[in-house]
Amino acid sequence: MKAPKGILIVIASVAMWGCSADKAPEPETVVEPLIAQPRPDIYAEFALTADLSGLSDNQKAMLVKLIEASDIMDELFWRQSFMDGYEEWLAGIGIDDARRFAELNYGPWDRLDDERPFLGGFSRKPPGANFYPADMTTEEFEQAYLPGKTGEYSLVRRDAEGELYLVPYHQAYADELAEAAALLHEAADLAESANFSIYLKLRAAALISDDFQTSDMFWLDVKDNDIDVVIGPIESYEDRLFGYRNAYESYVLIKDLDWSERLSRFAEFLPELQEGLPVPDAYKWETPGTDSELNAYDVIYYAGHSNAGSKTIAINLPNDEQVQLEKGTRRLQLKNAMQAKFEKILDPIADVLIDDGQRQHVTFDAFFSNTMFHEVAHGLGIKNTINDRGTVREALKDVASSMEEGKADVLGLYMITELHEAGELGDVELMDYYVTFMAGIFRSVRFGASSAHGKANMVRFNFFRDNGAFVRDAETGKYAVDFEAMQQAIEDLSRLILTLQGDGDYEGAIELSNSKGVIGDQLQTDLDRLTQANIPVDITFRQGRSELGL
Repeated sequence: MKAPKGILIVIASVAMWGCSADKAPEPETVVEPLIAQPRPDIYAEFALTADLSGLSDNQKAMLVKLIEASDIMDELFWRQSFMDGYEEWLAGIGIDDARRFAELNYGPWDRLDDERPFLGGFSRKPPGANFYPADMTTEEFEQAYLPGKTGEYSLVRRDAEGELYLVPYHQAYADELAEAAALLHEAADLAESANFSIYLKLRAAALISDDFQTSDMFWLDVKDNDIDVVIGPIESYEDRLFGYRNAYESYVLIKDLDWSERLSRFAEFLPELQEGLPVPDAYKWETPGTDSELNAYDVIYYAGHSNAGSKTIAINLPNDEQVQLEKGTRRLQLKNAMQAKFEKILDPIADVLIDDGQRQHVTFDAFFSNTMFHEVAHGLGIKNTINDRGTVREALKDVASSMEEGKADVLGLYMITELHEAGELGDVELMDYYVTFMAGIFRSVRFGASSAHGKANMVRFNFFRDNGAFVRDAETGKYAVDFEAMQQAIEDLSRLILTLQGDGDYEGAIELSNSKGVIGDQLQTDLDRLTQANIPVDITFRQGRSELGL
């Protein structure tokens, strides 16, 4: 098949993308022909809007400034994920499906197909993205004397002599970050909440210094603002080589006051639930922060990492372990994006793959709650290993993210089970949560092995199936939950993941990920039925000032 227009622009520069991260690079080769096809139709479009009628003129002007700052995060993420000079490359593709798909994926690799290239001239995406030299081996990095080399806010580069060195983000992107910081200061001058204004100024200072802890701490005390923004280098999922480097992203948010009030009381149960975890005391000695809170939002703008491939529908921040232990976290449920995924994806999936006798248990309220308690459950367990191997993130390296997501998935169900038995969840049936959870796995595993969330879901699906919690009817090809086996599997998988994290057992985590984090032939056949039914894999957005009427 003929390569899309403009691909010749790239071929001269793609040698840096064709090298394995754990062996010496081979001589330059050009990959021919296309390995996969552009698939923009796997995304269902959704307009990000919100009722802004209650906002003042200053607040509306502040939203514009926050969106403009978010666009800078978007540019920086392109450079971290793919390469500098991406604009010329993108312009050379032309206006067609390939261009649209490249925009959705922030480069020539399909994020929902294990990062397979869909443009000629590219091999597999380097696991380290553009955070590291593509010809750097893992052994070279581990042996290099680079103080701070596991840090979250620096690029690894090679000098003229071939030696590795670090470039802090605030130096590598100084001009862009200065512009973003100026926009946050302008937004702060328009804020009606004095505390939110202070937070924006602290965040501006953090962007140009790479010191985010002060702004993270202060953010947890800002509670009188109807508008919020999550902005900066936040998550490490893009670094699939080591899981060290954070990528730039942004969300601009409008708080849903009614839903937030309904959610606010659940965080107070964390210390009691921590004590009840099914592991020895050594694996639950830390006390979750008591200042954690739950809020619901309409998201009106995604940028950077949050907008790449599968879209986030809930956030649990800050990630800083010290902040979490001292102050807790804030859990943000992105209600409008969540509703879009339920209506356009999860509900249709249930029609195809959920047993007719349990189909009524797939509900939006259960989907919302499962997602919410997933985020709350990030606060359970421990952040530091029990055997002096450092933080769990450092000890588990490239599988830390998928282990953490798997922990949050299964401990979210543990929390729901405990709170339901205590009468704290009203009259909703426990099976609603369990069956909706199972249906949600079919949605998430379609994200592929390159996603930490997708990998975590594969591990859970195979673990629950192997332990009899998920039962497939051979005649109908539909799945049902075995209630008692489900509860036992929740306890067993919780114990396994918490122990791997607490021990900092990298080899054990790799073994679990490799043995369970795969899509078997039967599951793939069932997932193919979803494709044949034209059910989207994820959503994409029409967003920005015009959609909001600004």
